[in-house]
Amino acid sequence: MNRVKINNDVELKERLVAVNRTTKVTKGGRTFTFAAIVVVGDENGVIGWGLGKAGEVTTAIQKGTDAAKKNLIKVPVLKGTLPHEQYAKFGGARVYLQPATHGTGVKAGGAMRAVLESAGVTDVIAKSKGSSNPHNLVKATIAALGEMRDARTVAANRGVSLSKVFNG
Repeated sequence: MNRVKINNDVELKERLVAVNRTTKVTKGGRTFTFAAIVVVGDENGVIGWGLGKAGEVTTAIQKGTDAAKKNLIKVPVLKGTLPHEQYAKFGGARVYLQPATHGTGVKAGGAMRAVLESAGVTDVIAKSKGSSNPHNLVKATIAALGEMRDARTVAANRGVSLSKVFNG
């Protein structure tokens, strides 16, 4: 994972992925609590997710946003798409991301779409298999994006030229 520390001058946009309501039955009646999963990103390759739990929805969203800003990674986005295809899983959720040509758009559902758009990916084909739980889908998608490497990074890690990476 390419962890990133940000300054306050970077503008992060938050997206609410899902809100879950839980009920606890006590002697005095029912107590509701809310869990909100939030994705933040600058739409330029920096992305993070957070989970907030509270007695009110707005407080849970704020806690999730604060947690997401502490959990940021850098994703290589090349001309609005991904550098290569990637498969990842988290829990029962499995995701497959594939780069697409310009004009394709974000072909992804629900939780994956929020993550990819927050990262600044404009053209991608994505498929989720297994669990459709938004918590695990967000984590699996961010795991897949965290494993992405562009050609310059690969060349630097191997200590070879960029043409050697492509041509062998």
